[in-house]
Amino acid sequence: MEERGAGGKQSKKKSTWPAIKSKHNVQINQLKNLDLFTIPDILTAAESRAFITVAESMGFSHQGSLGPAKGEAYRDNDRISVNDPILAETLWHCGLQNMFTDIKIRGKVAVGLNPSIRFYRYNIGQRFGRHIDESVELGDGRTTKYTLLIYLNGSPRSKVSSNSSSDRNSSARSLVGGETVFYNNRGGIVAEVSPVEGMALLHLHGDKCMLHEARVVSRNAKYVLRSDVVFM
Repeated sequence: MEERGAGGKQSKKKSTWPAIKSKHNVQINQLKNLDLFTIPDILTAAESRAFITVAESMGFSHQGSLGPAKGEAYRDNDRISVNDPILAETLWHCGLQNMFTDIKIRGKVAVGLNPSIRFYRYNIGQRFGRHIDESVELGDGRTTKYTLLIYLNGSPRSKVSSNSSSDRNSSARSLVGGETVFYNNRGGIVAEVSPVEGMALLHLHGDKCMLHEARVVSRNAKYVLRSDVVFM
């Protein structure tokens, strides 16, 4: 099944999004040149957790599929979809736009994010099977070219461990599973990305999209913010 950028039922509830600070000196970690890369700390821990709180207050709806027997990827997660140009612009200018200044695709340049913003929640046992993401035509020559995922929880930023009760409690609340895995044309693994709180993952989609999946969550819940990078 192909992930369609603007599909799904949209929430009509009004929400106050958390304030997002502009990030400076952000870095790209290339996993497959500029076809697939991550940006650590595009959201702070407080910003990430605030988005989770707002999303939970809005209420998720279950998203399934007909399954491989019907020609669709297996899908089992919960979802919220909103159309919010202001949120899209705020996220774009928090530091993402600086990562695309030198990226051109067939003469087009990045101009912002798709205002269709989605929040995904994967509870224990939920996953999204191997699939590709489609490009979306938004009109006026604007087309989405990259998928944007921002992990709202996952591995903590600090790898320092101790025997304190706060560290033990944090470990008990940490996410296990939910990796995003990319495959080449022969089925070999190109990259395996573990969710890290506040980290952005970007990859080409449309005719350049690599087959990928979200592995099953085995402890706690995984939260992701999803949009697309628009070119024109």
